[in-house]
Amino acid sequence: MSTLENKTAFVTGGSRGIGAGIVRKLAKEGADVAFTYVSGKEAAENLVKEIEALGRKAVAIQADSANAASVIASVETTAAQFGKIDILVNNAGVGTFGPLDTYPLEDFDKTFDINVRSVFVAIQAAVKHMGTGGRIITIGSTNATRMPFEGGGVYAASKAAVQGLTLGLSRDLGPLGITINNVQPGPVNTDLNPEDGPFADFLRTQMPVGRYAHVDEIGSFVAYLAGPDAGFITGASLNIDGGFKG
Repeated sequence: MSTLENKTAFVTGGSRGIGAGIVRKLAKEGADVAFTYVSGKEAAENLVKEIEALGRKAVAIQADSANAASVIASVETTAAQFGKIDILVNNAGVGTFGPLDTYPLEDFDKTFDINVRSVFVAIQAAVKHMGTGGRIITIGSTNATRMPFEGGGVYAASKAAVQGLTLGLSRDLGPLGITINNVQPGPVNTDLNPEDGPFADFLRTQMPVGRYAHVDEIGSFVAYLAGPDAGFITGASLNIDGGFKG
């Protein structure tokens, strides 16, 4: 039997990139999956068909993670469709980079709204539909502790906030039988940060393995944390970064 048989998962920002890799892996391990997307309806619908072809249920929900009400509504839609939520993956995120002296306050607010506030909002809403054995996993970044270039201070701060939130909430969730962990990828080959992009040559020098991660590698790590063998891991920030130096 697959490790996530009879489990239901909700993934924010799951229609492409790392999120889609996570959705696919959770489904392959037996979970029914709902996921959100902001734009790209066709890609989201194609992913639903792909998951259904595996014999799993899938639901694509259009939702803006910058809007707390939208996040809550997507959680409630998932719970209504599946009757419960066993696994929450907070994957939606943004990265806006720029020099300190001209960095717009609006970008600061948006970064924290999506990378931090939406994580808290989704957790607060999803826990109401979770039981013992629930799993919460947030996709952070190795940049929380290692930033190899200028202009990334706000992004790094948002991901460092996720570290603290994860550690703190583990105290609240432990007595409920729910684990919470923070996965911190290094460079991953996606359309937003391709392995042949303008920063790739430099970033490869920062990793002993000398390459970008594949989305399925991140998905496999998340699936492990979501599964029965990871019940003694909580409050942790775990790197999957090829030894990224920063």
